[in-house]
Amino acid sequence: MPPLVRVDDLRKTYRSGAVACEALKGISMRIADGELVTVMGHSGSGKSTLLHLIGGLDCPTSGSVEIGSHALHTMNEAALARFRRGNIGFVFQFFNLIDNLTVRANVELPALLSNGRSRSALRERSETLLKRLGIADQAEKHPWQLSGGQQQRVAIARALINQPTLLLVDEPTGNLDSASSETVLEILDACHSEGQTVLMVTHDPRAAARGQRVLFLHDGRIVGQTEGG
Repeated sequence: MPPLVRVDDLRKTYRSGAVACEALKGISMRIADGELVTVMGHSGSGKSTLLHLIGGLDCPTSGSVEIGSHALHTMNEAALARFRRGNIGFVFQFFNLIDNLTVRANVELPALLSNGRSRSALRERSETLLKRLGIADQAEKHPWQLSGGQQQRVAIARALINQPTLLLVDEPTGNLDSASSETVLEILDACHSEGQTVLMVTHDPRAAARGQRVLFLHDGRIVGQTEGG
């Protein structure tokens, strides 16, 4: 079968006046449907830039990103926004939850924005996710009332609400203690075992080892690959 994600000679240069910073220097990679791939690298290696380009949050300077039949590098901002809502789930290091919304409302928000479900179907989906992630009893609380590990589980539920084609995970254990980190990684393992395609970037070797493949990123280039899992 053809790969789900195809990245070819991906480059990203940021400019500030006359100063140019080349964040990605020709990345090529493939991710199969249902695969869990991790990308490991130190801070500043280009991990988050790579994730943002694959997820359509930013546009490359050159090169191509294709997910299924969609060529993201050819899309304008409006098309990218529509594509993200229907196909991409994001989990961020800093959770990015909205404090004045309840846990349930945070989880349901992406589905409300995409207008893809009836209210009853959406409520059923969110309740299923909250139960599955062990936070159903926190549904009416606000994010600031939760622990870091609980907030990350809310973020994962929010990312899964639209049943995304691809789940993108950015340093999911970066702000968590070891016990909460293990719980979050086990949840991601379970998502993958149920068929979810996952790309995770991390600087943590324990998190990186959960991937079926581990790609090593250094100064904007992939410098190696090992089998994980």
